[in-house]
Amino acid sequence: MNFKSSKLYRLMRGTYRLYRDGFREMTLGRTLWAVILIKLFVIFAVLKLFFFPNFISNHAQKGHEPEFVSSRILPAPQP
Repeated sequence: MNFKSSKLYRLMRGTYRLYRDGFREMTLGRTLWAVILIKLFVIFAVLKLFFFPNFISNHAQKGHEPEFVSSRILPAPQP
């Protein structure tokens, strides 16, 4: 059985064409996708710079970052 004649190939090709044609014919949707992408950029890039400082590099010694993280995550051994 050839892959190009299989049901999976036809399903994948049909799905691709559906989305390709849908995105090609969009007018308002392109603007909305642009707004969504700009918002995601602001959320992940800009807010990270201002509200989430690099805590590990500020508190751990250079070269000992894994030990610092494991000491914060894992509980201290009980005597």
